[in-house]
Amino acid sequence: MSKEELNSEKLYLATMSMVKKMLDDGIVSKEEYIIIDTKMKEKYGPTFATLFADIDLIN
Repeated sequence: MSKEELNSEKLYLATMSMVKKMLDDGIVSKEEYIIIDTKMKEKYGPTFATLFADIDLIN
């Protein structure tokens, strides 16, 4: 994995972590979350991050 690919993975995970918090706090709806996730996948093109996107790795 190149540095660019690794950076894209990290950016995707960081972005979606914030969006998940917004979903949990009721700021965005599930539908909006799905739209944002799709756009971020298109933007960052993550390979491995999508495997863990819906898993809470912290708690």
